[in-house]
Amino acid sequence: MTSSTDESRQAARRRPSVPRALAAGAIGNFIEWYEFGVYAYFATVIAADFFTPHGGGAAEALVKTYASFALAFFFRPVGAFLLGRAGDRFGRRPVLLAAVTTMSCATALIGVLPTYAMVGAAAPWLLTALRIVQGLSAGGEFGGAVALMTESAPPGKRGRYGAWQSLTVAFGLLAGAAAATLVTTLLTTPHVTSWGWRLPFLAALPMGATALWLRLRLEESPAFRRSQQPRRQEPATPGKDAAPPPPTTRQPRTPAQPQTQTPWAVIVGCGRLMAWAAAGYTFLVVLPSYLQSTVGASPQQALLATVIANLGFAATILPAGALSDRLGRRTVMVTGAILIAVSALPLLHVVQDRHSPVWLAYGSVALAGALVGLLAGPGPAMLAEMFPTAVRHTGLGLAYALANAVFSGCAGLLVTELIRRTGDPDVPAYYVMVTCGLGALALATLRPDTHHRTLHEDHPPSTDLHSPSHNHPTTPNTP
Repeated sequence: MTSSTDESRQAARRRPSVPRALAAGAIGNFIEWYEFGVYAYFATVIAADFFTPHGGGAAEALVKTYASFALAFFFRPVGAFLLGRAGDRFGRRPVLLAAVTTMSCATALIGVLPTYAMVGAAAPWLLTALRIVQGLSAGGEFGGAVALMTESAPPGKRGRYGAWQSLTVAFGLLAGAAAATLVTTLLTTPHVTSWGWRLPFLAALPMGATALWLRLRLEESPAFRRSQQPRRQEPATPGKDAAPPPPTTRQPRTPAQPQTQTPWAVIVGCGRLMAWAAAGYTFLVVLPSYLQSTVGASPQQALLATVIANLGFAATILPAGALSDRLGRRTVMVTGAILIAVSALPLLHVVQDRHSPVWLAYGSVALAGALVGLLAGPGPAMLAEMFPTAVRHTGLGLAYALANAVFSGCAGLLVTELIRRTGDPDVPAYYVMVTCGLGALALATLRPDTHHRTLHEDHPPSTDLHSPSHNHPTTPNTP
């Protein structure tokens, strides 16, 4: 009795605190998107300081700024693969510690970089190098955090718990907007352009220290710990052969199975994230520079529009995640993608019209953000359910990183360059309509009952394409 009681107490102590897991997992994503928001808001200032040699145009410099941004995004899949493999082998915790440390340090170093006027052509290369470091660390961040959150979630609440990772996107962007507002309000324009823009980047250092403290207190997820436990075997009786293992209802998975099927699951996952990546980045990150450079809005108006869009985004993330636990990931996400595709052009026309009532203009950007939340809420859980524990960190991290590299990292560069060449201010809407239409088709391949199924821990990844080979049990596998 005493031994049993002691084992129960030890198991309770090993059980991770769900609030702690949520906070420690989400804070890294918060810092990542805080920096993205700051970078996007000060894109025009960074373009002038780092990418404008004597005689260069402002539009050309802005395109180069977004090119540097896109290059960093394309290093995220590399980070997702390298850090994801480490996370699947050694645990989520050590990778999350490394990711938040490198992200915070690289962000703070941007705040002390010399400009083009100081060191010439070395300035943009130094900035790009730090963006690459950020991309590598961010690539491993998402997979580890989502794996930790969904693996720690109680039954039937994966959508709600995974949605916290998406909610930190909104919080991070809002914090970046708040930091930019504080700087532009307290300092004069010459001071902002000369040194004030650096302050929000330097603020990442104390944020990173807080994140590191939280993650040092973090424990591994129950699913990962179970995956590392060896199979128990009865000891052989001396002088007798060991008894054969009892028959099982299924054949055990061989180690080669996840590796052979994971690439296809990653490609499918990337397609399912297309709408979220493109619409989210266009409406929530590219919006400030678009309003200033194309519509002619003041920095204050652009910032206010960004804040309102992110408030709308934040308002729907958790409800959408919880709703997907009841109705299914497919229902909620397909609905969101279709609504965005249909409303993108009308909403952009309202924003472009200087004669639109203020309440209608800001209501439109809030609605755009809210519709993106329908994708971002269920998205993390949807990805986690596609991969087994042995490759979950790598698989979902790669799918997310590839989708963001192609459809988010290129959004600012593509939209800015197409507007510059065509003069058509509706380019952002066309981009969102096409990607959301294709994304809705990819999301339609989801099984309607995935949210009821347990996270599979020991069989190949599923793309849920309605084939018999992808039927997984609704209860944990038992020998």
